[in-house]
Amino acid sequence: MKKLQVWLPLLFSLVLIGGMWIGSKLRMNIPFSRGIFESARPSTVQEVMDLINLRYVDSVNKDSLSDDAVQAMLGHLDPHSIYIPANRLAEVNEDLQGNFEGIGVEYFILNDTVYASNVLADGPSDKAGIKTGDRFLKVGDSSVTGKDVNGDKIRKLLRGPSGSKVNVILLRDGKQIATTVTRGTIPLYSVDASYMIGDSTGYIHLNKFSGTTYEEFMAALEDLQKKGLKKLMLDLRDNGGGILGEAIDIADEFLDDDKLIVYTQGSHSKKTEYRCKRPGLFEKGELVVLVDENSASASEVLAGALQDWDRATIVGRRTFGKGLVQEQYELNNGSALRLTVARYYTPLGRNIQKPYDHGRAAYREELDNRYHNGEMIHGDSATTHTGPQFKTKKGKIVYGGGGITPDVFVPLDTTSLSKETYQLLATPTFGKFIFTYFIQHRDYFKQFKSPTELAKGFKPENGAYANLVEFAAKNNINIQNIPAKDKEDLMRRIQTAMARQIWRMPGFYEVNNLYDNEVKKGTEILNK
Repeated sequence: MKKLQVWLPLLFSLVLIGGMWIGSKLRMNIPFSRGIFESARPSTVQEVMDLINLRYVDSVNKDSLSDDAVQAMLGHLDPHSIYIPANRLAEVNEDLQGNFEGIGVEYFILNDTVYASNVLADGPSDKAGIKTGDRFLKVGDSSVTGKDVNGDKIRKLLRGPSGSKVNVILLRDGKQIATTVTRGTIPLYSVDASYMIGDSTGYIHLNKFSGTTYEEFMAALEDLQKKGLKKLMLDLRDNGGGILGEAIDIADEFLDDDKLIVYTQGSHSKKTEYRCKRPGLFEKGELVVLVDENSASASEVLAGALQDWDRATIVGRRTFGKGLVQEQYELNNGSALRLTVARYYTPLGRNIQKPYDHGRAAYREELDNRYHNGEMIHGDSATTHTGPQFKTKKGKIVYGGGGITPDVFVPLDTTSLSKETYQLLATPTFGKFIFTYFIQHRDYFKQFKSPTELAKGFKPENGAYANLVEFAAKNNINIQNIPAKDKEDLMRRIQTAMARQIWRMPGFYEVNNLYDNEVKKGTEILNK
């Protein structure tokens, strides 16, 4: 026993050393185990960041340096994989979620004074008694008059958590008014306009696909059906996309049975099909979809599905050409990564993503190239389709790659404007005039109960245009001798901008569509 006690520590040591040697050999032959140990090592990017923080000669902004490094990495991927810094994430998410928290007022800065240019009906400001034309003197403890006032400052002062209160002092008709506004949730509407063009034809304009788009669309469609809707014009122009699921749900309202709407697939994402799953509200009526070069992503999913199934006539110009799907990932520092994870394909198997292998700069310039090569004016006759061809059940040829090509082409209005007219419209001068003229003639405009009545009864040549010439001159813009076509164009713009001032975007579209070439072509097709 005494001899065993002497040799026992040595025996244990030999067994331990042998076990460690065997374990190390086993680990070298097991990839999974090796990965676990190596994951503790920092990446090259992290090593460089650490060295800069510890040893660099000057102090640096670590967040800015990190952001730049991420942006450089994403520059080697597709143009739609983007990094969203923490200070911009809330703003970006607002657009997708379809609302924000604030007081529900649009404002206009004129001569260093903040005016309430529009008050949301039944919103927090409306309930607090704020009216269009009121001047803001103070918000909380901050004065909001003078040269230091700007849009960012006002936005920060007026916005805040729903339920919080803010005291404001206003000036109305020379009298100061103090009121308290309880902030609330303010909708960012997807449906810009919804109205009947004729006895049986309805019009709906969607500006994006956010978390509330399908709900808004259904409410608009049901309202139009109560008014006798038999034919529909769906306007997706300037709609840059958004949430894929919202576009799929809307497509389901137009397509019957279990038709395929779209499918997605990527290197790390298995093929996923999205099909119709319920009876739609508008599966049989005549349908026209308006698109242009700014219709992208979810807009193209919807237009592509309807075109592939011969369900709608697509009118306008070739769409943007974004056939990639992104998912957003929240990062530890409060920022987010919106990463492309799959491509989407229309029911016939088309991927309409345009090429991006020449870099992001060339990708951004692609729309300009369409203009310069004549495609915006002449359509298919000015360009050659390089993507694969597909045929619908009715024999119509459609193309993959580079967007959705419309069934009926409508050229871009390229009417040139004089330098003076362009200067007027490119600066805030025209918008300031519209607001000023409305405030000065508010009683006159009360007689018009709808945008249509305004379009028929408000003639800018009877005083408004002369006022515009005078107002522009005070801002060093001379439109006294502009060409007749420019004057006619400004007359229309005064009408549409005034409708926007009174009825917001629904008013703008209802009046502007009276002059819109694509709307005219869509109406012509539906009337046939």
